[in-house]
Amino acid sequence: MIEAKHLTKDYTVHLKGKGLSGMVKSLVKSEKKIVHAVQDVNFSIGEGELVGYIGPNGAGKSTTIKMLTGILQPSEGSVSVCGIDPAKNRIQNAMNIGAVFGQKTQLWWDLPVRETFELLKRMYQINDKVYQRNLDDYMSFLEMGSFADQPVRQLSLGQRMRAEIAASLLHDPKVLFLDEPTIGLDINVKLNMREFIKKINEERGVTVLLTTHDLSDIESLARRIIVINHGTLGFDGTIEALAEKYSDGKRSIRFTLQEEHDLALPAEMAAHCLVKRDGRHMTIVHDKAVEAAAILGFIMSKTAISDIDIKGPQIEDVVLEVYNS
Repeated sequence: MIEAKHLTKDYTVHLKGKGLSGMVKSLVKSEKKIVHAVQDVNFSIGEGELVGYIGPNGAGKSTTIKMLTGILQPSEGSVSVCGIDPAKNRIQNAMNIGAVFGQKTQLWWDLPVRETFELLKRMYQINDKVYQRNLDDYMSFLEMGSFADQPVRQLSLGQRMRAEIAASLLHDPKVLFLDEPTIGLDINVKLNMREFIKKINEERGVTVLLTTHDLSDIESLARRIIVINHGTLGFDGTIEALAEKYSDGKRSIRFTLQEEHDLALPAEMAAHCLVKRDGRHMTIVHDKAVEAAAILGFIMSKTAISDIDIKGPQIEDVVLEVYNS
């Protein structure tokens, strides 16, 4: 559905001199600098995949999305979405895709949401049956009935984002690009948005490319993650593979003991563990050299346990390691 081959986007920046003399000199002969926003990026995304596309600010995420949507044309390399070149076939590409940019709106500011949807119906030439089915479905799941007849300018951020994502899907696109769709939303709206994204991906087979700084969105939704940093591809694979490659392998087990117990781990186990105690709570952080099963077996053989909580590497720590590599 999406394929990028040696995708590159460069910008020419005109440098201004310092002070008045520098400004005058720049008018006569300005210095230029080439900024490599995206450099030789390669990836392909199959039909029905839900992929997280992440990176720090300025990494090249939004530039990539703009090339995939046809807003920008690559400096080098090629990109295809549903088998066509987005920049050369912008109208056809627009019929195949939906896009939500968290900081920008595709809705008409002074029109009620319902009338905006009617305009989109005509723009995309959606037949009555498909339009009504999608409208009913999205109105219900996204709970838009209470504000559907309000002007967009009167909506809260959460209401507007629900309307935005519904608007992007009215014409049954094959691919959905989401750029920071949950930014600034409260937890309830954020959870509903995640559930909706998962629903349209699983039930309708919509291919989704999600960019976000909220890594809990990635953990909740993405089956695969692509990391871009300084314009280049840093990783492409599952979250589990990412953790395996970039984490130090440390995991933690938190025990709630039925009674306080001053347990001491065997020397060969203790060499690879850090033990923290707080009353009946005991947390053991261990590396790859010792299996969690061995720790569990030892502790449970020595004392009664009320609860156990096992945690792997935290995604925030792993992604930070990728950014810094």
